[in-house]
Amino acid sequence: MNIGQASQASGISAKMIRYYESIGLIGPAQRSNAGYRVYSDNDVHTLRFVRRARGLGFSVEQMHELLALWRDRSRASGDVKRVALRHVEELERKAAELQQMADTLKHLARHCHGDKRPDCPIIDELSGSAVTAHHA
Repeated sequence: MNIGQASQASGISAKMIRYYESIGLIGPAQRSNAGYRVYSDNDVHTLRFVRRARGLGFSVEQMHELLALWRDRSRASGDVKRVALRHVEELERKAAELQQMADTLKHLARHCHGDKRPDCPIIDELSGSAVTAHHA
């Protein structure tokens, strides 16, 4: 199948398929006599794996590792679990950071009059003019 068909079958844009190929995440596509990329069902299966891994927020480096583990039939499931749990820790850290940002913005918004006055703690905080950092 051509790249458009592989894109439709995998749910990954043609541009991203080319990118994943350029960085070695997926192997180079076979080429037709005319030089067009040709993808097999196995290639699409790999692309779907990548799409699902990306959907869970895995980085390109982590996807490289997961693909290697997926292809290694003698892999230890503990190796896969370690990759997943390291990623969970990173997701939880990012979630805590996002929550802190949301709490700070909520606090600043509560103290902003939201009327025609020019003074605003949100702008003060962003400009570094706030006297102290406030947290909810």
